[in-house]
Amino acid sequence: MQLIAITIVISISLVLLSGCQSPTNNQHSVTQLEASLYLDEKFENHNAVYIESEEAIFALNDDMKAMVVNKLSNERDNRKKAMKLLKHFFDSEQANLAYKAGANVIASQAYQNKEANCLSLTIMAYAIAKAADLDVVFQSVKVPEYWVRNGKMNMLTGHVNLRVMAKKSPNRVVFLDRGIAEIDFDPFVVKKSFPKRIINKNNVIAMFYNNKGANAMVDGDYVTAYAYFKAATMKDPSFSAAWGNLGILYRFNGYDQLAINTYQYAINVNSNNLTAMSNLSMLLHFNGEYEQAKKLDNFIMRQRANNPYYYALLADEKFYLGAYNEAIHHYRKAIKLNKNIHEFYFGLAKVYYMLNDIETAQNYMKKAIAKNKVKQLDIQYVAKLDILRQVKG
Repeated sequence: MQLIAITIVISISLVLLSGCQSPTNNQHSVTQLEASLYLDEKFENHNAVYIESEEAIFALNDDMKAMVVNKLSNERDNRKKAMKLLKHFFDSEQANLAYKAGANVIASQAYQNKEANCLSLTIMAYAIAKAADLDVVFQSVKVPEYWVRNGKMNMLTGHVNLRVMAKKSPNRVVFLDRGIAEIDFDPFVVKKSFPKRIINKNNVIAMFYNNKGANAMVDGDYVTAYAYFKAATMKDPSFSAAWGNLGILYRFNGYDQLAINTYQYAINVNSNNLTAMSNLSMLLHFNGEYEQAKKLDNFIMRQRANNPYYYALLADEKFYLGAYNEAIHHYRKAIKLNKNIHEFYFGLAKVYYMLNDIETAQNYMKKAIAKNKVKQLDIQYVAKLDILRQVKG
């Protein structure tokens, strides 16, 4: 399958991390090579864009501070304190926080609104845990590549969570892991044993800026997108995804050679950044550099051959283009690789609905409902099934 058929892929959120740790200082000294990849003069007034500071991102509002004082401060045992915090986050009678894709907000807004995306909820939990004197660290969770369509673009998502650590003590020897609890807002990830690694605060802030930039780019606000992507790369130059997205922004604005250079730098930073490779391949195909593009395509295909979400991406692309029979083929390939993913069945339901085969669409909606474990999404699926029943009736 030629990748040239795929639309631009944005690496949003948490994936494509560099293999090395990012700097711990707050100010990054820009290298000459990195400076050559910025295009300030072409994105006028980018300096006027409001970029949330680290302090603003992690700040607690009055309600959050009151919760820490009233529910956590009097508990001396860190394990019990962590359990109380978990209960507060996930108990329907207390905070009752909910996941909302695209809601990339600061900690206080996430708490006030009771909903946010995975990254913002995790930032909020970190801020509260720190205020409660818990020792917490961010973890990057290596989930399979997973894409979500947003308009004409496919957005590649990833995942982070928190690990609550036991307090270090000079009188106690810890032979194994100090972790006493994990705070994770994705029930699917919680049930799986995906590899994890600790990442630092700069890396998380860069992810936050990267998400803001990606959302701005989807909305066509390229100046804001540039401001955030530049902020992300300066906060953590090892965060490859932000460099890749900067390349996409340049491609959208007709700066093809700089886009190529930026994609290549993103791959230099992280040799497993398949998203940057895909976008580089498309640009090389467009410019007639077929041999170099073909090498990239072959490498990407080898890496993604057994990833069901990749075939779902191809299926979604074909659905978007109206090639419904090809979409069915790819969705079935995805299901063959993993029959337990509800999105694949929902995808088939959409295809058969477009083909006016309402009965088959109904059957696949029922399968999607059976495979789904998220209550909020279940409600949406049931509503869609009711609509199909009305259409059939």
